[in-house]
Amino acid sequence: MPSTIVTVGSAVGLHARPATVISEAATALGVPVTLAVDGGEPVDAGSALMIMTLGAEKGASVTVESDDQAAVDQIAALVAKDLDAE
Repeated sequence: MPSTIVTVGSAVGLHARPATVISEAATALGVPVTLAVDGGEPVDAGSALMIMTLGAEKGASVTVESDDQAAVDQIAALVAKDLDAE
């Protein structure tokens, strides 16, 4: 299964705004995508609430995984971006 490890880019981590942007993008892809912090259980990237439970701060490593490489790439790019700067 395709996966990649990416560093959280949002200044305050994956809190409400970044989690919402990521979850909306993941849902729009129409394929399952999961996010996990090192040593943690994967959560559904289509759920902002589940993303926030990761507790991923800026600079944390997050694994993005899906059966679809394009989905992995798209969600990984969002996790790495500072979504609070927009």
